[in-house]
Amino acid sequence: MTQSSRRNFFKTSAVGAVAIAGASGVMTDSARAQSVSPKSTIQSRADEISNQLFANDGLVIPIATKPTVSKLAKGLDRTMVLGGGGEYYIAWYCGFFHGLIEAGLDMVRLPEMVVGTSAGSYIGSSLLSGEFTRLRTEFDFFGKFPEIFAKIAPLAKPNLSQMRANQINMSARDGSIETRKVIGNAALAANNKLNGDRVEKLAALLTGDSKTDWPTSRMYTTGIDCYTGERIVVGQQTARKNSIPLAHGAAASSSLPGVAGPTLLGQRYVMDGGICSNPAHVDLVAGSKRALIITLTDGVTGAILTTIPHPVAQNIEDIKATGTKVKWVVAGTPKGVDLLDPKQIAVALRTGYDRAKVEAPKIKEFWA
Repeated sequence: MTQSSRRNFFKTSAVGAVAIAGASGVMTDSARAQSVSPKSTIQSRADEISNQLFANDGLVIPIATKPTVSKLAKGLDRTMVLGGGGEYYIAWYCGFFHGLIEAGLDMVRLPEMVVGTSAGSYIGSSLLSGEFTRLRTEFDFFGKFPEIFAKIAPLAKPNLSQMRANQINMSARDGSIETRKVIGNAALAANNKLNGDRVEKLAALLTGDSKTDWPTSRMYTTGIDCYTGERIVVGQQTARKNSIPLAHGAAASSSLPGVAGPTLLGQRYVMDGGICSNPAHVDLVAGSKRALIITLTDGVTGAILTTIPHPVAQNIEDIKATGTKVKWVVAGTPKGVDLLDPKQIAVALRTGYDRAKVEAPKIKEFWA
């Protein structure tokens, strides 16, 4: 039998065997292994390797799926959660906290723990590092501040790889770890270099250019590991263990797929913490006595930066079930607002400031 004949024979035999198995409704173990096992085996092995190598960095805290007291918040009195929402929400936060401080609330010292995600990671880091106090005194808040902010906020026109990551993110229909991996892969493959300087400048402005240390023990930032899909939480202890500066923690938490980042934290590439079904990560303050939670939307209405369902109300009910009293402030967004448009900054600053006048007395009573 010639070599060509042998190839044809084996090819025909293999096809015939599969056809017979299919006709009888039976597939041999070897055929099943050839069609299924290689992919599942390498994925399982990859997961084992990843878990073994990264088991000791301390950055992963699984998202609670039922009411569970957080080890980070147990025994604390006043905690604060700041959700995400792009440049618009960073500006809104700045106006809001400017107003609260004017109303006599010491938002730098009052919270014993702050969990920040995306925009919330920036403003929380800015507050607790003391940089926000400097910004308030050095700039004309409603005059010069929007101009400075807008100069470092503009985005470059998206390229194809950015469009792919963004469109995949905006096609998600669940917050499973598998979905987060797919979005993370697209984020890793996006060329976001043109926006890199913008992120660095924004981090520098709001966190005091904290590129060497994590100066406050009360600040925690969140993100999603692009490779594993796991939730990443960075506090002072894990930050110093993995040589992660505060500015990088805030930047990673704000690394929206197809826009900026991902950002390297330790040896993990991390994307925006809002890319999951607990977008403000309120479970991290479960068990504290009182939690002030501020989110851009109620998870159902308003502007969004991902189509992953955001059951914020249920997330909050779960932490209430652990005994935590909650004051929930929903910032809200104007109809049709672009959360990444620097033209919205001046409006957002004023809107947040005006909202502070309404909420300040309620927060004083809640945290009295």
